[in-house]
This record gives sequence, C-alpha cells and structure tokens, in this order.
Amino acid sequence: MKLVNEKQPFNSQDDEATAKLHALVRGASLEATPRQILTTEYLSDLLPAGTCVYVPFLPKGQFSDTLEACRHLLSLGMQPIPHVPARMAESRGQLRDWLSQLDESHIDRLLLIAGDSDSVAGPFPDTLAVLESGLLAQFRFHGIGVAAHPDGHPMADRATLGQALGIKREYARSTSTRLWVVTQFTFDADVVIDWLQSLGDVLEEVPVDIGMAGPTRMKTLIAYAAQCGVGVSARAMLRRPGSARLLRSWTPDSMVQALVRYCLDNPDTLLRGIHLFPFGGLRQSAQWIQEHSGSLEDQRGQFHESSVQ
Repeated sequence: MKLVNEKQPFNSQDDEATAKLHALVRGASLEATPRQILTTEYLSDLLPAGTCVYVPFLPKGQFSDTLEACRHLLSLGMQPIPHVPARMAESRGQLRDWLSQLDESHIDRLLLIAGDSDSVAGPFPDTLAVLESGLLAQFRFHGIGVAAHPDGHPMADRATLGQALGIKREYARSTSTRLWVVTQFTFDADVVIDWLQSLGDVLEEVPVDIGMAGPTRMKTLIAYAAQCGVGVSARAMLRRPGSARLLRSWTPDSMVQALVRYCLDNPDTLLRGIHLFPFGGLRQSAQWIQEHSGSLEDQRGQFHESSVQ
C-alpha cells in the first residue's frame, strides 16, 4: 500500500467509494493554534460555516489565548473545540474557572487531554482524574472528546490505553455525556486499522475520528513525528518502496483512500471521520479539503454534520 504520494487524483471509478471519500473530506475537522486562528485573513473563506476546529492550549501559552480564538471561531459560524489539558491546571478552582469561561462563552464541547507537559502543575495528572473530580458534570457541555494513540504511547502500553478508553466510555454512559475519540496523527492506514480492530467492544458505539497530517513537506512531518511519538508508522512509511523520492512532500490522499475502502468493507466500524493536523499551514490543509470534497452541488447544504455534533 502506497501511503505517501505526489499529488494524485482520487479514483473516481467506484461511485460508492467516491461518495464515502467526499463525505469524509467534507466533514473533516482541523487543528489550528490560537495565533493561526486570530491572524489568518479571510478565515471564513477558507473554512465553511460549521467546520469543527480544535484549538490547543499550548504549554507556553495562556488559556485566555485559547478562549479568544474559540470566541472568534464562534463569531464566524464555526464550531470551536478547545483542548483542556489536565496537567496544566494548577488547582481544582482553576480548572473550574476554565470550564466556566467556556460555558459562559457558549462553547459547548471540548477535547479533554492529559497535556504535553512532563510535569503536573496541580491535582490532575491525567484525564481520568478530571472525570473523577465531577467538575465537568457541573456544566452544560454538549460533548467531550478524548484522545487515542494508534501508534502507541511512550508512557503506557496498548492494554492500559484500551482500559482507560473503556473507563471513559463508562463515564459517558453514566453521565449521559456525548463522547467521541480523536486520534493522534499517523501515516499508516494499516496501523489505524490494526488499532481499530484491537479495540473489540471497548468503545461500543463511541465514534472515532482518525488523525492525519495535512499536506506538507516530508522533512517537516518527520520532525513533528519525532516530537509526537508516532515513530512506528513513520518508520513503516520510510521503509516502503520508493520512499526516498517521496521525501519532497506528503498528502493524505492515499491514506484516506485506504480508510474509505476499510469503511466499505467494514460497515460497522467506529471510524466516523478524519481530523487534519495542518503542519504545512492552515491554508494548505483548507485548500486540500476544498479540492477533495466533491462538486459544489454535492457540497451545497450538506457540508458538516460530523460525529461530534
């Protein structure tokens, strides 16, 4: 399976596959930093109304940056999904304040993560500690996303990660919370498929959005892979025949095609959407979505009803 390619068109001979592909791309979410969101001109021309945009709370940033970016997205008719990193909350009161500000700003969903920091600033070493605190139940959030790692995680094995997802599923069930999963980016559809199949009934009906890098230079992407712990699929990608000539660029085309075929062969899969990390820039990823979403007639009136809505 060739997962990294120079820009090639999707195969349009299979109508069912093409329709599924267009639906996934039209419903794609993206991640963008507060700075990208607040400084990108004509953002509403790049991303249609209703687009889900994940907004990180960066380790060296301020929560106010994330909040301002989310409010700006709301003003443009988009759906902000702020990261709430457990380890960065210095106290129970600070976390409650963050959640309260989101709620008061009519931001009704969030992505709960442990955070990238190696140190723990307060009483929440992980996301399970936040769930156990009961704080989330005090607010009217429409849904909560949690992260997953098909490539594995340097701090936990696959069994432990699966067990944690099961606990989060039970939390969602007991509190009537709408839960979804969004994964760390990976380069290899085989890694994703193996991970999905390994879940068994851990998640039951919880939808999963698969993370992947948007179009970018391979040199940039490999650097991010090293930082984010996705070495397994990165090494697999580089071992593929012809990988040396592909060091110029990456696009997610072939990976999406492989996942489309998997969805058609496995109609009960939990895979519901794709999530782009725009390492090559927000404009470049937005343009890729526009180019691969199907005709304007297909897009009219049906752009975004993602699994998290």
